Amino acid sequence: MQVLLSSQPTEQNMMGYTCKQLASACNGVLYSDISEEKIIRFLCTDSRKIVFTEESMFIAITGLSHNGHDFIKSAYEKGVRCFLVSKLPEDSSRYSETAFILVPDTIVALQQIAARHRKQFDLPVIGITGSNGKTIVKEWLSQLLTPKYQVVKSPGSYNSQIGVPLSLWHIQSYHTLGLFEAGMSKPGEMVRLAACIQPDIGVFTMIGEAHNENFKNIEEKITEKLLLFQSVHTLVYCRDHKAIDRVILETDYLKQVRLYTWSFNEEADLRVLSKEKTGKHTRLQLKTDSVFEVQLPFTDAAMIENALHCIAVMLLFEVPKEEIIYAVSFLQPIAMRLEMKKGINGCFVINDAYNADMDSVRIALQYLRELGNKKNKTLILTDIHQSGRSAEVLYNTLASWVNEAKFSRLILIGSQIQKYQTAFDNVESAFTNTNDFLQALPAMCFQDEYILMKGAREFELERAEAFLIEKTHATVLEINLNAIAHNFSYYKSLLSPNVKMMAMVKAASYGTGDVEIAQLLEFYKADYLAVAYTDEGVHLRKEGIKTPIMVMNPEDEHYERMARYGLEPEIYSMRSLQRYLLFARSYTEDVPSVHIKLDTGMHRLGFMPHEIQVLSETLSQYPHIRITSIFSHLAASDNPDLDTFTYSQIDKFDSATQKIADAIGYMPIRHILNTGGIERFPNAQFDMVRLGIGLYGIGSNETQTAHLMQVIRLKTRISQIRRLPAGEPVGYGCEAVSDKERLIATVPIGYADGYRRSLGLGVGSMLVSGVPVPVVGKVCMDMTMLDITGLQAEEGDDVIVMGPSPLRISDLAHAMQTIPYEVLTALSQRLKRVFVKE
Repeated sequence: MQVLLSSQPTEQNMMGYTCKQLASACNGVLYSDISEEKIIRFLCTDSRKIVFTEESMFIAITGLSHNGHDFIKSAYEKGVRCFLVSKLPEDSSRYSETAFILVPDTIVALQQIAARHRKQFDLPVIGITGSNGKTIVKEWLSQLLTPKYQVVKSPGSYNSQIGVPLSLWHIQSYHTLGLFEAGMSKPGEMVRLAACIQPDIGVFTMIGEAHNENFKNIEEKITEKLLLFQSVHTLVYCRDHKAIDRVILETDYLKQVRLYTWSFNEEADLRVLSKEKTGKHTRLQLKTDSVFEVQLPFTDAAMIENALHCIAVMLLFEVPKEEIIYAVSFLQPIAMRLEMKKGINGCFVINDAYNADMDSVRIALQYLRELGNKKNKTLILTDIHQSGRSAEVLYNTLASWVNEAKFSRLILIGSQIQKYQTAFDNVESAFTNTNDFLQALPAMCFQDEYILMKGAREFELERAEAFLIEKTHATVLEINLNAIAHNFSYYKSLLSPNVKMMAMVKAASYGTGDVEIAQLLEFYKADYLAVAYTDEGVHLRKEGIKTPIMVMNPEDEHYERMARYGLEPEIYSMRSLQRYLLFARSYTEDVPSVHIKLDTGMHRLGFMPHEIQVLSETLSQYPHIRITSIFSHLAASDNPDLDTFTYSQIDKFDSATQKIADAIGYMPIRHILNTGGIERFPNAQFDMVRLGIGLYGIGSNETQTAHLMQVIRLKTRISQIRRLPAGEPVGYGCEAVSDKERLIATVPIGYADGYRRSLGLGVGSMLVSGVPVPVVGKVCMDMTMLDITGLQAEEGDDVIVMGPSPLRISDLAHAMQTIPYEVLTALSQRLKRVFVKE
């Protein structure tokens, strides 16, 4: 993984750390023939995934199955010039213009650097631990608290000795709340993570059987986990976990800590008075200083417990109960571990090969039970680790659970579970390893059934999943909902108090997806949404969007339809105003309010300055037509060379709106700033701003973009690789000819998908194995060819088309000699869109 390091914002750029500062932070010895002031902004532990080579430091981590020092050469060849190592390369002389930071242990050094970075920021940090539920509690808290805080959090389930420090490097100065989870497998690990995270508030989810083999008893494991909370001022937990409650109350360093508790059965700060399940929902009656009810959109016991942890934290943060009631009703399971996909022959494949302890097995079996008995059920099960039990007790217990679930057939994989296969019902096959299973898999019949894959990661069941899932188009557009939420919150943080936000979702949210993005923005309480045409607004209303919607290009014949669906038209000319007034006179019900567009210099749509007097007089004659807002559009908000013109637009707008307000007797909402203007003209925010391209990760300049998260990643796969001798052409027109032998990869994406023909003949590039490779030949309608000469690649390998630098949307726009708007909106609707959360 590659992550942003310190990146503290200044007025002009994003700062990092120098090699000298990094060496000092981890007490390392710096061996360097480059400037000690070289800036490092990114860290990488996987040489295959390095992108920002010049500003990256590669960390050579020694693990059980690999040694990162073996990949220093690969990272160097890709352009990395700074390395954190526990031993210098034997042939270090070949690495010219390179810095090596030598430390006894690179993982410890990584943690020391992260701890130093964490100390620079004075923000509240919530540390979360427990045997299960850490990740989903963190993700839900991020969703629930982001509307009020700039949240930084662990990506995915980064809770290990490496994952935690990598997570902490995401902290930047504008963040106002940190959410970090911490896991452990043996004594001595948690205290190291506590020194990194330095939490102010703790959340202890629950205790289970994972890693029992490394502890004398459950109390010792709880005591070890509690070391995360040595410096917290508040600890949140459930009193119904008796062992946790007992150890906490007996721990000396926690006696001065505020214990914020919840319980179904005991006295607590948050008491659950009743629980009622109806269909797919659960209604809870809760009591704090008063009684209130929440409805959760699930019935699973573990999910309910995770939700109650989140509710307790929200109460601790003094979130009003009405906001809690509203927010938790939208909670949805986060697909971090358990994923269900359409499979072959009418099957559904449930892949839970992320973990294989007894607690996760129980959860997976419960999930399968909730799916009902409409289909047969097959279980593919591997050896189980981290149980702390003898093999006989472990597998006999496991067999009793599995037999109770009544699977149609079982497929067992692993040398240990094979020994106890007679304890299981309906065993069809047993294999010593995954390779043997894969050889037999094509001859097995799977038809119209649920297939649960439950196993330890080392068994690589994803290889079997690739055979069992339904094959779809290999090109996928991933939309990161976390990134959109982050970008929305970032721009919100730039606004003065009480200034509203209108979010642009026209053109299917700039090509990313209309309903899904609108739902997210509604959850984060955007004040207004804006679409281009009536049909777009009607579609959102039919999908349940209730946020006010402005239609920017309303058709005269659709006014009645807009009224029926509660859409508010933009009025931009005397003709459109007269047409609307004509409609209003004939419409028997209340007509929607309108938005008046002024032309202050863009000269696209809007009332000109000389029309303001007539406009004001006309509006004053129709007081029943409510003017919700008056707005204009800046022509050059992102161009400092035209700031004089921009200020003249703002002055004209201010003057015109005053005249209109005097005529109608009130001042409507006023807005003129777009994405480029929000940051550059804070004194012109008026009552509302309009957020467009910035929501999707593209700022008006590099400094602004550095604050944003990339929203989309377009990826495909190699369909075919062929070796071409010298002199052979590639593609239409036979223009791409080389005097050298080439290795050519074909990928299934073309100009019909939005990948423009102008990117052909070497103009464009894609990432294969993390390395930029050029487009060779002309881009075809459905396919593009790449020159991957010199790379180790195979058919089926992933290829990144858009995403990180140098393939950001802005990079492609530059190569295509266009603007990012066109790149985004040109992405074809035939591309499969997948909405992801970390």
